[in-house]
Amino acid sequence: MKAEIHKPFAARLVHQLLTGVGAAAIVLTCALTSPAHALDDKMTPIATPAQPNAIELGTGPLPGATAKEAWHSQYGSVFARNVTVATLTPFLPDPAKATGAAVIVAPGGGFMTLSMENEGWQVAQALADHGVAAFVLKYRLNPTPEDMGAFEHSMAEMFSGAARPRPPAQQDPATALAPQINDARAAFALVRSRAAEWHIDPDRVGMVGFSAGAMLTLSTALYGQDAKPAFIGDIYGPLMPVTVPADAPPLFVALASDDPFFANAGYGLIDNWRAAKRPVEFHLFEQGGHGFGMYKKETTSTGWFDEFVLWLGMHGYLKPKA
Repeated sequence: MKAEIHKPFAARLVHQLLTGVGAAAIVLTCALTSPAHALDDKMTPIATPAQPNAIELGTGPLPGATAKEAWHSQYGSVFARNVTVATLTPFLPDPAKATGAAVIVAPGGGFMTLSMENEGWQVAQALADHGVAAFVLKYRLNPTPEDMGAFEHSMAEMFSGAARPRPPAQQDPATALAPQINDARAAFALVRSRAAEWHIDPDRVGMVGFSAGAMLTLSTALYGQDAKPAFIGDIYGPLMPVTVPADAPPLFVALASDDPFFANAGYGLIDNWRAAKRPVEFHLFEQGGHGFGMYKKETTSTGWFDEFVLWLGMHGYLKPKA
């Protein structure tokens, strides 16, 4: 599958995420600004968790990648990096409460890691508990040093600003984002191909993403060709202006006003969705930082998931289709 991306929009995505210290800052501080400070911020290598239900998506290994997939714990969660083979892990609801709706969940991590627990498995299980089938997308990532110490050093160097990536004009945004968009398209194709087996309505499959995963979710909705999510959730992703198609899906957005990356660049995405007369709901929480995910905090940002579920119910996704 070849993704075609609107280059001005993709360039802004790549610029926000892959230039300056943006990517490293997201990797190093997304959880620092969110869970209790008591959580251990040390990156500790762990064995690759058992993922018996993970299904390879068939988009192939990431071209040119040499490091093996590796996992580590940090901030009371687990993270994957150097993902070269995309997978999709189903979390299916009890058949007695299944609604027929489904959500593909895209964790974040600056396209260099994936917060598989806080922004993946826990989100998917919570959705399944509400009768919505959920599928965690482990999409392919930009390569990082294989050695954990070298990885930490490279991230610290980027965070300090010592490393200077190529200017955005020299980056090909279509190339930078195409593997992840292809993974998302393959995920939608897989879910729809097995819809009968999984008791899913193929017309009621949406997507929710976090940070980089939110960028992927929006890109999939706008430029993912055959993916066509029924609805999308953008959780602490950038809100730059976009051109909204006439058939754009309902959009749910959650962001904290103290988010260090995306809270101070305006809300063009919201304005554009409204101007196009497409459904949009926007929650701007007073506090929460970046990367709050499913962490329990003493801020109202913890309630984003409950609001998302209410929003799904308002659009009819918490009951079987009549």
